Amino acid sequence: MIKFDRLWLTMKRKGISQYNLIKDYGIDNAQLHRLRHDMIVKTIIINRLCHILDCRVEDIMEYVPDEDISTIYE
Repeated sequence: MIKFDRLWLTMKRKGISQYNLIKDYGIDNAQLHRLRHDMIVKTIIINRLCHILDCRVEDIMEYVPDEDISTIYE
């Protein structure tokens, strides 16, 4: 599973709020919802977040192995 817990820590460290992402950078609230719930997100959103936050992809997401591999394909 891809988890986005690091995103919120990086945003806090950089002083950028979810409100800033929506109002100042045009990130859609629906995309933030998907990120908050570790759902599928387009790579273009990951790219934009890395650009906005001036960070690397591993600063906003991480791979955590699933215990039950069958849940990946549901």
